Amino acid sequence: MRQPILLIESFLAADQGSDPGSASPMHHHVMRLGRRIGIAIAGGLIIAAGVAMLVLPGPGLVVIALGLAVLSLEFERPRVWLARIKAKGVQLKQDWASRKSRSGDG
Repeated sequence: MRQPILLIESFLAADQGSDPGSASPMHHHVMRLGRRIGIAIAGGLIIAAGVAMLVLPGPGLVVIALGLAVLSLEFERPRVWLARIKAKGVQLKQDWASRKSRSGDG
């Protein structure tokens, strides 16, 4: 196993050969990882607030969907869950509209 100091020295040595005006691949990797972590924290906090709003006053389900939307910016699984929620919402809207039209006929 390599020692951490040797890893840092190898990153620094690889970074010194690049142009000062261009960002290194390591910089892009760190920025991407930072973005993923930031989105995960923000989405998680929004979902936690939505779950709390299920028992407290507030639009809990809407806030949970918003948290999933934030998480879906960077992760695939919340994108799938959000698509299912959207499809279920459209189905419920259609069912409600058909019930409303049937009750208005009689």
